[in-house]
Amino acid sequence: MEPVDIAFVVGRILLGGYFVVAGVAHFRNARMMSGYAASKNVPVPMAAILATGALLVAGGASIVTGILPLVGLAMIAVFLIGVTPTMHDFWRVKDPMQRVAERVNFQKNTALLGAVIALAVVPRPWTLALAP
Repeated sequence: MEPVDIAFVVGRILLGGYFVVAGVAHFRNARMMSGYAASKNVPVPMAAILATGALLVAGGASIVTGILPLVGLAMIAVFLIGVTPTMHDFWRVKDPMQRVAERVNFQKNTALLGAVIALAVVPRPWTLALAP
């Protein structure tokens, strides 16, 4: 295996693992997160937290394993496109500290979306994918 292949697999593990851990947190902290979602006027906040948790776990696992990568990337993209402007609407936040935190999360999610888009054009099957 070439160094570029190793780097690609490590990158997939780090990126996909990030989303899996975030998705598990949605389930573990569903009550707290649904309260925060409710404060952002998300309809049916508990269902939204559980649904986005499922998107994160499935999409992240897809990135790590290389199984149906376009489907997994689409799941993550849907999550990021829907959640970022809703939950991290820094332009509406009055408190300066909270505004900075929301801006950082908005920018992080935007960068993650960029990584997802870039991965979508990588030729498949991916190196060390568990399924073609």
